[in-house]
Amino acid sequence: MNWEAEIKGFKAYLQLERSLSTNTVEAYLNDIGKLAQYASMLPEKPSYRALKHPDLQKFLQWINEFNLSATSQARIISGIKGFYKYAVLEGLMMENPAELLEMPRLKRKLPEVLSLEDINAMLGCIDMSKAEGHRNKAIIETLYGCGLRVTELVELKLSNLFFQAGFIRVVGKGDKERIVPIGQEAQNAIQWYIEGTRVHLNIKKGQEDMVFLSRNGRQLTRIMVFFICKELAALAGIRKTISPHTFRHSFATHLVEAGADLRAVQDMLGHESITTTEIYTHISRDYLREVVMKYHPRG
Repeated sequence: MNWEAEIKGFKAYLQLERSLSTNTVEAYLNDIGKLAQYASMLPEKPSYRALKHPDLQKFLQWINEFNLSATSQARIISGIKGFYKYAVLEGLMMENPAELLEMPRLKRKLPEVLSLEDINAMLGCIDMSKAEGHRNKAIIETLYGCGLRVTELVELKLSNLFFQAGFIRVVGKGDKERIVPIGQEAQNAIQWYIEGTRVHLNIKKGQEDMVFLSRNGRQLTRIMVFFICKELAALAGIRKTISPHTFRHSFATHLVEAGADLRAVQDMLGHESITTTEIYTHISRDYLREVVMKYHPRG
């Protein structure tokens, strides 16, 4: 059986049936490419159908020699599992040799979170006398107020703003759309930016519907948003490692700490699994423990 032909079929399956993003599809294909490379090094040069569970275990031992992190190894295993699941679904194989492959144990690292005071301090460092000041304020208010990923922020469109209803439409991972509530502070910041700064830009053709633009009228890049966040954190004297994603973590953590339903937070973040959202309950427990230690007579 031809590795190349089946990898091509797997790609179509991921794109059409799973509706995965381009980056995710490429990651899966790279993982299968590593397995194909390993198979080509074996004396018999087996096809994917000829590989059995012990062969896949030896492949994992092989990639372990490259000192890959547990996270990278877990992603490769996930890609292989997905490939063989596809092969069984398509009737190309009767049994799945990857079914019993075990994932490496991953350490669950709690994300960095900003306090409301930190966020207000960063907002206070924005120079509103500059043309980009209103834009940068709108960016921070939207990241924190809606819990968006940085890609979702830079791809936000004017046609997806429904301020009268109090919602925005967001295109997330795998081109999946979701509706996210937007508060008055973020609405006001975006409105001021659109009416006070954006309206004066020489907007390039094809960029007319994008909310956040650079000075030259083009869609703002992810890198630029990272730079804005890091610069404001430095000006505010915040020593934590800050990225646009930090505001997403802060959005979720503050909601959970205030008693928000975890399912509602899951929907707003666009998490496919509730287990991904549950990390914020761990952060919340730490917060509750601190409260007890600080305020309880027996703390």
